[in-house]
Amino acid sequence: MTIGLHAWDTPNGRKISVALEEMGLAYRVFPIDIGKGEQFAPSFLKISPNNRIPAIVDPEGPDGAPVSVFESGAILIYLAEKTGLFLAREGRARIQALEWLMWQMGGFGPMPGQVHHFRQVADEADRRYGLERYSKETRRLYGVLDRRLAEAEFVAGKVSIADFAILGWAWRHERHQVDLADFPQVRRWYDALMARPGVSRGFAVPLDRAWPSS
Repeated sequence: MTIGLHAWDTPNGRKISVALEEMGLAYRVFPIDIGKGEQFAPSFLKISPNNRIPAIVDPEGPDGAPVSVFESGAILIYLAEKTGLFLAREGRARIQALEWLMWQMGGFGPMPGQVHHFRQVADEADRRYGLERYSKETRRLYGVLDRRLAEAEFVAGKVSIADFAILGWAWRHERHQVDLADFPQVRRWYDALMARPGVSRGFAVPLDRAWPSS
């Protein structure tokens, strides 16, 4: 059965396209143009009541009936448990993957997202204050990740959904005004993930139009 991915070309959307490709799941993209406000459409709110992308609809849910899932972290956990891939079922590796997934959702996403916002603010004083505040925190988070990756190949030891989540935002490091040369372990990790065929396909899939085209 084909999973419906309702998304747009954003870090949070890319987390899911990468995971779907890495897990070898069949899916179809239903673009939600957030620039046009399509995330507020009643049909989308039925599957994502917080009017945020991404969301998925799996025609074959846990009980065999269709199920929708919103929030990127919840989607990643759902897909990992559905397939038995990229999330250990128990033990320290599972704990670490969930820790770093929550780290991304709580910080390494919201903070660089504020950098994106303040770069576009017209008022110079407001822009300067916002960029200073959130750029500092974003670089701190890159440092946290760099230290973790100095002691582990991937954030939970082996590749996990936490890596896919973090990668979705590290993909925009230039927009964060972060040079990965300043964080060599992040650079090593980033290059290793980007070299994976599934990750490459996940970033190549168009999220700004229906795919596959009918």
